[in-house]
Order: sequence, then C-alpha cells, then structure tokens
Amino acid sequence: MTQRIRDVMSPAAVAVEPMTTVARAARLMREEDIGDVLVTYDRDLFGVLTDRDIVLRSVADGHDPGDTTVGSVCTPPPVVTLGPDDSTDHAAELMRRHAIRRLPVVEHGGVPVGVVTLGDLAAADDPRSALADINEAPPDH
Repeated sequence: MTQRIRDVMSPAAVAVEPMTTVARAARLMREEDIGDVLVTYDRDLFGVLTDRDIVLRSVADGHDPGDTTVGSVCTPPPVVTLGPDDSTDHAAELMRRHAIRRLPVVEHGGVPVGVVTLGDLAAADDPRSALADINEAPPDH
C-alpha cells in the first residue's frame, strides 16, 4: 500500500558539517545507532556519509579518521533525494534504480528533514516481513 514518505521516514536525521572528522561522525553513528549521517552546509544537503563510506573511502585507503573530513569521503552531490510528500513507491523505485538503501528527505530546495531507509519501506509495506523485524530489532551491542 502506497504511503507518503513523511509517514514512514525517520524525522530525526543526524547531520554534520563537511569539516567534521570521520572519527567524530563514526562516534555519532555509534551513539545514535544509525548507519549514516547527512552532511550539510549552511542547512542545505551537501552529501551523505554512510558506515560503508567510512570503511571504503577512509579506513581502507589508509586515511586517518581523526584527520579526514567527512566532506572528503561522503557521497558527493548530486545526492538522490525525495520530498516528504513523495510516495513510498517512488522511494522504492529510486532505491532500485540507484542501488541505494537510504534516501535523504528534503524540502525547501535542499533542507533535510529526515531519512527513509529500505527497512522503513519494508515495515510500511509489510510489518510482519523479515526485513521489518530486523529494522525494529534492538541494536546488537
């Protein structure tokens, strides 16, 4: 069943500025139990930094996470986004087309207001699915 993104997204997206260190962003991800942070500059979306970006574009390349900025390793503009009034079907199509698992939700020309994940879409589509269960499971600390 198609729903609006505002009804399924996580509205409390964590954001950092491009000059934030990768180490600081990683600590935020751990503290918030999330796999990505939005990278914003002057309130507008600049990029997205995922846990995978940290591993592949920073650590695996031998960069010091304490000296490397998120702006240098995040997914750069243009970032695939959607609006809060877009449909979950549209989000699923964007994820499929671009092979991504998370989409920033923006309004007013680029101001981020949340994130929608593949797990959010699965839970909205079928709350009894395995992916929905995994999405709702407590963190594994």
